[in-house]
Amino acid sequence: MYGYEQTTTGPGYPGQGQQQPLYPEPSPPTLADAVRAFTSGAMTVDDFQAIFITSKVYCPRGERPGFLALHNTAQPVIPMFSSLKELRRYAGKESKYFTVSGAEVIDLLPTGYGFALDMEGEHRMVFDAKAVEQLVDFTMRRMYG
Repeated sequence: MYGYEQTTTGPGYPGQGQQQPLYPEPSPPTLADAVRAFTSGAMTVDDFQAIFITSKVYCPRGERPGFLALHNTAQPVIPMFSSLKELRRYAGKESKYFTVSGAEVIDLLPTGYGFALDMEGEHRMVFDAKAVEQLVDFTMRRMYG
């Protein structure tokens, strides 16, 4: 009815007085969704970077603290993953890991290193050291103006 709040719960409805929003807020895309969208050209660089810096990133863990790097590439690259499923596909079901935010990745990544996101995935992305510098610049502009 016009002018009255419409509810789908309340007396006589399954929720018994608890109101559910008629139009729930959409959830932000996951990092995996952002990787797929960005690699297919459906997402801008700025939108991807904004999602990346706030997302949880899964990293394989060795015996010592820190990132594990692959040195059999032109530049050293650190494998990272958008989900535990992607990490397990690469490193196995029993692999050890840690998580950090994308912003922490940018902060903690050693100078001169790049990273590969979802190495065994359908939408693999490789960020060389120059791309990482651009991510750092984007993050600084976003945080400090």
